[in-house]
Amino acid sequence: MEYFILVLLVIIVVLIGIGLLFYSLPKKLGYPKIAKYLAVIFGCMVFSAGFYLVFEDLFFTKNNAKELVEEQGLTLTEDFELLGNKSMSGIGDYYHTFSLKISESDKQKMILQIKSAKNFKIEKSSSKSLPLYLSENRYFGPKVTQNYETENTFNKAYFKPSGKQGYAPTFRRISISKVDNELTFEDIVE
Repeated sequence: MEYFILVLLVIIVVLIGIGLLFYSLPKKLGYPKIAKYLAVIFGCMVFSAGFYLVFEDLFFTKNNAKELVEEQGLTLTEDFELLGNKSMSGIGDYYHTFSLKISESDKQKMILQIKSAKNFKIEKSSSKSLPLYLSENRYFGPKVTQNYETENTFNKAYFKPSGKQGYAPTFRRISISKVDNELTFEDIVE
C-alpha cells in the first residue's frame, strides 16, 4: 500500500511538472496566450485519462464483451445481456470479469464446442490439477488452451506466457453455467 501511494505521488508530481513546463516555457518565450492554451489542453487530457481510468467499467459495451468471448474461439450468434462488469487493478495485478445472459441456443453450441475439443477433460475435484495450471514456466513456452467440465460449469481456459521475464502472462477463462444461461469471462494478470 505504501509503495502504491509513493508511485501515485511520483506520477502526480511528474504530471504537475509537465503542466508547468507547458505553461512556463511558452510564457518565457513571449507567448502567454499559447502558454495558457497548452496548459488547459494538457490539463484536460490528464483529467480525461484519469476519468477514464477511474470509470473504465462504465465504458465497457456489449461489443467489447463479444470481442473478448470470440477471441477465445466461442461465438455469440444471438442477442445477449451484459449482467455485470468489474475490473480491478493494483501494481502488477489486473483482474477483469464480466457476466452475460446468453440464449439457450448459444449456450448449447458453446458447450458442444467445449466438449468436442481434443483436450477436453472432466475435472470434478479441482481445476488446479489441469495441465494449464501446472505450467512451471510462466514467461516462455507454448500457449495452452484447456477445455474442461467441473461440477457446475463448462470451461475454456487460455494461458499464454508473456515472452519476457518480469511481464505477466495472459490467463483467460470462460465459464458457462450448467444451470443458468450465464457466461462468465475472467481475465487475470498476476
